[in-house]
Amino acid sequence: MQNQVSDQNSSQKPDNSWIAELGRTVVLSIVLALGIRTFVAEARWIPSGSMEPTLHGTQNQWEADKIIVDKLKYKFASPQRGDIVVFSPTDELKREQYQDAFIKRVIGLPGETVELRNGEVYINNKPLEEKNYLSSNQRTVVDVCTSGQQPAFLSNPQTIPPNSYLVLGDNRNSSYDSRCWGVVPRENIIGRAVLRFWPLNHVGGIDKSPVYP
Repeated sequence: MQNQVSDQNSSQKPDNSWIAELGRTVVLSIVLALGIRTFVAEARWIPSGSMEPTLHGTQNQWEADKIIVDKLKYKFASPQRGDIVVFSPTDELKREQYQDAFIKRVIGLPGETVELRNGEVYINNKPLEEKNYLSSNQRTVVDVCTSGQQPAFLSNPQTIPPNSYLVLGDNRNSSYDSRCWGVVPRENIIGRAVLRFWPLNHVGGIDKSPVYP
């Protein structure tokens, strides 16, 4: 008589290895994304018009320019004149209850003397050519500094301290910047704005450097 073969243990358990693999992939992706955002680059949107016409800003983030901020560059190099940088509020800005990051253009470098004459920026007694990014009707004056510390920082010529930078918005008629509250310590700089990825018809680099004699 042929022995009966029991099929009690013949069926295989469902293979759930793909679920574990998916879980590992998701976790790794999250870790990589957080690592990239923390140390390499991150996306931001422009909430105000202080950098017009270079960057379009509005409180509606779906209508505002969106940019990539390079957080790695300044680990190996110093900010340069013309760089558009994102930075956390300085001590003075914190005293004024600002909490969100700012975006401005680097104008004055450590050790340089900056002053305003007849609506123009002078660096070490030489005029700074800024027509690459300023509209023709823009004048750089301290009249916009109606709040914060008084007198305004650039009411008089100022020599920039070591490891600090003077920053201005491209929309000089509507930008709360170093003219008013002072310089940005290098440790406050989060990174350099390098690429606009939204809107799609304006994708590309955003750096326009001033001309310094």
